[in-house]
Amino acid sequence: MLRKTVTESFGATIEGLKASHLTKTVVERSKRMILDTLGVGLLGTNTGVFKKIVQYSNVYNSKKTSRVWGNSNISLLPQYAAFVNGVAVHSMDFDDTWYPATHPSGAVLPALLALAEAAPEKSKPSGMDLLLAFNVGIEMQGRLMRFSKEASNIPKRFHPPAVVGTMGSAAATSKLLHMGSAQCREALAIAASYSGAPMANAATQTKPLHIGNAARRGLEASYLALLGLEGNKSILDMKSGFGAFYSDYTPDMLPGLDSYRWVLEDQDVAIKRFPAHLGMHWVGDAATALRMKMLEKNLPLAKIKKVVLKVPDARYVNRPFPASEHEARHSFQFNACTALVDGSISEESFSDLKLHRQEIQDLLEKVQIENPHDNHSNFDTMYCEVGVEMYTGEAISERCNTFYGHWRDPLSQYDLLKKFKANASTVLSMEAVQGIIDTVDNLENVTDCTVLTSYLQVKEKPN
Repeated sequence: MLRKTVTESFGATIEGLKASHLTKTVVERSKRMILDTLGVGLLGTNTGVFKKIVQYSNVYNSKKTSRVWGNSNISLLPQYAAFVNGVAVHSMDFDDTWYPATHPSGAVLPALLALAEAAPEKSKPSGMDLLLAFNVGIEMQGRLMRFSKEASNIPKRFHPPAVVGTMGSAAATSKLLHMGSAQCREALAIAASYSGAPMANAATQTKPLHIGNAARRGLEASYLALLGLEGNKSILDMKSGFGAFYSDYTPDMLPGLDSYRWVLEDQDVAIKRFPAHLGMHWVGDAATALRMKMLEKNLPLAKIKKVVLKVPDARYVNRPFPASEHEARHSFQFNACTALVDGSISEESFSDLKLHRQEIQDLLEKVQIENPHDNHSNFDTMYCEVGVEMYTGEAISERCNTFYGHWRDPLSQYDLLKKFKANASTVLSMEAVQGIIDTVDNLENVTDCTVLTSYLQVKEKPN
């Protein structure tokens, strides 16, 4: 049947993509994304925002339940398990980032695992089912963002995961539910009416809800479509449909399945080394290199007269004096000063004790921001230069064009596993941590993907 609309092409592609379409590169990259997402989600179960969300969601009880990661005694409706686990993933801004700008995995994986766990015992999805559905959810986000040049830039009006993430969750869960193309199309239409969250809530405890809501609402959209609820059948074709989010929205048909090429094949994700907004990784690497140069020249921090940061004009990460951990994770100034003082940035850097140190506060007073015209607010082209002027008149600087962990310089598998083990072991036993690693590594051969959720429930922490 000839597909007449972009929306129809999305519905048909979601239904039609098979495991045989997955390439070695896509499988390997998506496994890294899954492992990293589970790790940062487990670490996130220690945060205050996660505990608040669990307390709220715990009022929803049902016979058909899915469990909260790292909390074997808490089971919720699948939608709310997706919600709280999605919040955990983004609670410290430690999850992956893609290009155009979004956090793709946190909106998809929690929804899929919650849905899988709620499935009847005799029809649990396999590991390959999970891999395929996950990649469908990631793919639809990548395709939608490529319909807009505006989407390539660091966002100003809305947080992208709350928009494309919701659509990705709907696509992924539709795939796992084996829905037909017409039902997939309806799920996308319903999800579009669930989408959106303002950037004003960046750097607050509310920002992680954007990911949790995307996971939950995409799953709800699929459930509603499965029950026969209908939306606009051309939702992806219209300026007043999905185009409402982008002023330059220009949708196009997806390629045919016979020659299909995944976006993830050509565009890898960035995996973060410390829990902060992606832009902080450029400034962190530049400032760390500058500190090494200062040590070599015997230039003491106390003799710094001025610190100059040459960064893109992105206002929500221009925070001269952050007052909370969430603001600090979105502050060029704080991350530069932390790297200059400590030589590195870590999870501990955002604790109240580290945040309010006098030497950090004194250095923040000396920071100036410059926005060079050639430094665009774009995660693919931006750079960061950190310079200091000493009271002696000497001036030195360092520039970072590509940080380690960026898609142009991906984390090694060794460093990815090191990050996962450090994160997951804050909640789980080392036996469970290794069980997750082994399961993800062999995911395409696993007969029941909910073995992952069983490892996520182990309560014992290492001694």
